[in-house]
Amino acid sequence: MSKESLYYPQKMGRIILLGMEEVIGKSGVDSILQLASLDVLIQERPSARADKTFSFETVSLLQSSLEKKFGPRGGRGLAVRAGRATFKYGIKEYGSMLGLTEMAFRLLPLSTKLHTGAKAFADLFNKHTDQKVRVEERENQILWHIEQCPLCWERKAEEPVCHLAVGLLQEALYWVSGGKVFNVEETACIARGDKACTIMIDTIPLS
Repeated sequence: MSKESLYYPQKMGRIILLGMEEVIGKSGVDSILQLASLDVLIQERPSARADKTFSFETVSLLQSSLEKKFGPRGGRGLAVRAGRATFKYGIKEYGSMLGLTEMAFRLLPLSTKLHTGAKAFADLFNKHTDQKVRVEERENQILWHIEQCPLCWERKAEEPVCHLAVGLLQEALYWVSGGKVFNVEETACIARGDKACTIMIDTIPLS
């Protein structure tokens, strides 16, 4: 392993692979795992346990291998779609812990839901994973700063590459708002030499 390894819980690794499977099928995921030299995960997918043993290297390799197999543009589109699917599996696993499935939350005004949801979501990563997230609030915007990011771990790129996180946040906003679409864009990325991966969320929906 390269510089000090950081980790997700096994079940988060499992959720990411389920999200990818929904988009490219089990055989598609197996071919990505093979390309990434992660054959051990072909034999046995991660368990639903909470122990932090799913490395950031593995998460990053899954993303870069998508781009290798499908090209930068195709890989990017698939990673966004996989992120959206990943949210659906994640909310089943973590929704009640976050308090986002409670009726009291569902009845809040939209802007309150967005800000409360962003903080709860950041807390989930900060408490249960080695990913570090800082939420910054501006007028009509939420900035989601990932200060320790698994998606671009040890990657070098000219463009932001954390497309799975963009998809995850797109779907989270869609779900929290009851079906509205928001502009979500990664504006800074550690892979590009920036200090953090920053995803800008416009809090006024496009539709």
